[in-house]
This record gives sequence, C-alpha cells and structure tokens, in this order.
Amino acid sequence: MSASDAARLLDAADFAAHKHQAQRRKDPEGTPYINHPIGVARILAQEAGVTDITVLQAALLHDTVEDTDTSPAELEERFGAEVRRVVEEVSDDKALPRAQRQRLRLERAARCSPAARLVTLADKLHNLRDLHRCTPPGWSEERVRDYFRWASEVAAALRGTHAALEEELRRLIEARGL
Repeated sequence: MSASDAARLLDAADFAAHKHQAQRRKDPEGTPYINHPIGVARILAQEAGVTDITVLQAALLHDTVEDTDTSPAELEERFGAEVRRVVEEVSDDKALPRAQRQRLRLERAARCSPAARLVTLADKLHNLRDLHRCTPPGWSEERVRDYFRWASEVAAALRGTHAALEEELRRLIEARGL
C-alpha cells in the first residue's frame, strides 16, 4: 500500500468516525458505531484479501449516507465518484419501512457492482457475528432469526462474489439453525 493509499484510507476512517461520533451499536454494551464500518473494512482486508482502496473506503463509509447527514455529493467531492457510487449502491432509504428496505436490498443485491457486492457481504457478516454474539435489547429471538433468514437470502443473491466470505456467512447461518 502506498503512502497516498494509506492517507486516503485514513481520511475515510476519520470522516466516518466524525459522522458516526454520536451513534452507538444496538448491542447491550452500546459499542461506538464506528466499530462497525471499521469491522467491515477489516473483514474485507484481512479475511477477503481486498486491497482495492476504493472498496475499503466504501466499507468505512458504507453507512454514512444511510445513517448520518452525509449526502452523496459530499462523498463524491471528498472521495470521488467511484466511492460515492459504491456507497449509494449499499445504502437504503431510511424513509421506507424496514420490510420494504429489506425487500429492495434483496432485489438489488445481484445487480450491484463487484465492489458493492463485497461491501454487502462483509456488512452482513459483521452484523451476523454481532447478532450471534449477543441479542440487542428489545430484539426477540424471532426478530434475530428473521434477520439471519434475510441475510441468508442476500448472501444467496450474491453467490459467486467471494467464496471465503460466503462460507463464513453460511457457517454462521447454519449455527443459528437455519
């Protein structure tokens, strides 16, 4: 990795940390939200061997448009059109009901770019690992099972993207009895 690549990656991490600074994960510990995008980027770099800086930046930024006041134009201005495009591909419209967002995510999954497919797989893997570790307060076992079932459908739509990530998702889903 070149110095300029490292700088671009750190810029994305810093931007995401600033944007997510007041947010917490849904786990019982209330983990700082930034741990999630960092975890997604780590999965891609360490477990999937991804070295493409655009993909890693998009992983770090993947929830900024969806969960903060960040606009796609702001991402493009700071990180370029390709990063913006990948983030937009993996972003949901939070104005829609959860069931509709999940249906749309499933419908779009197979048509996503290779970069967006990787970010989506790593995102689902990170979320399933968290849910496997502990149930968020207020989540019933049925809601957890429904998320695992939906993530399984998304993973199936992305089949052929990355064998190791897909296998890890399959293992976690089977561990949940699905």
